[in-house]
Amino acid sequence: MSALGGPAQTAGVQPPTTMGLALSIVLIIVALALAFFLVQTAGLIALVGIIVGGVLIAFGVHFVPVGGAPAAMGQAPGIATGVAMLAAGAGLAGLFGGAWAAPFGFAVALAGGAVGGGLLMAITCTMVNVIYVFGMGIPAASGKVAKDPITGDTFPEYKSQGTEGHGLPFISWVGGVIGGALGGLGGTLIYLELLDIYQTQLPVILNATVEQIASVAISLAGIFAVGMFLMNAVLAAYNITGTIEGPHDPKFKRFPRAVIAAATASAVAGIFAIALLELVGVF
Repeated sequence: MSALGGPAQTAGVQPPTTMGLALSIVLIIVALALAFFLVQTAGLIALVGIIVGGVLIAFGVHFVPVGGAPAAMGQAPGIATGVAMLAAGAGLAGLFGGAWAAPFGFAVALAGGAVGGGLLMAITCTMVNVIYVFGMGIPAASGKVAKDPITGDTFPEYKSQGTEGHGLPFISWVGGVIGGALGGLGGTLIYLELLDIYQTQLPVILNATVEQIASVAISLAGIFAVGMFLMNAVLAAYNITGTIEGPHDPKFKRFPRAVIAAATASAVAGIFAIALLELVGVF
């Protein structure tokens, strides 16, 4: 992320550097041109979908409340794990849901992916607060804002001295669900676009029927979708650097850099996934 961000990390808005932005635009345009050259309009549409999916993943990660090791000790709000691990868990749950629903149509599969990711985060955030409140005996209190933007609950009187807050405020719970839904939606979109390309091109390349290559197409699309999800989750984690409470956290304003980085990385990774078809045809 340093190539996109330039100066040292701060809590506020951190726009990408001019060089980083220009390089990203060039890479995306080149990738789109290659996709069109390789698979014509279908390849171009697929790569655009992959890029959008990657952007949704990176943007969604910034909603997810992550407290890391401090949260495990009740010294910071959020879920006691890392950004990439938590985002991957939510996104993969959504991806599995979307992949299962793929035979029912594009829209249903996308909805299944979003619901799967959002549901996992809803359950996770709820159980985290159960553990905090009934297991550790601490209330939910943010260290970033004085009151919850949604419920209006105040936090200073509940925040323990020497901590950045603790528990999972309602705004963090909502952010987690939104982040999980966006991640599941983005991962499913990548999977569906790749699946469509593979199911269209592999029968021609391998001189086989769609049914005969179905397992290969599904496997390849799933592998690349999971890989791209992890890639974009890690990029967002580098952008966040540590903990984040959710959409009310000042670090949330950093998301434009992650969106640009994710779009570029998804374009480059996507063109490799699409070009795989040409390699199969050669060998």
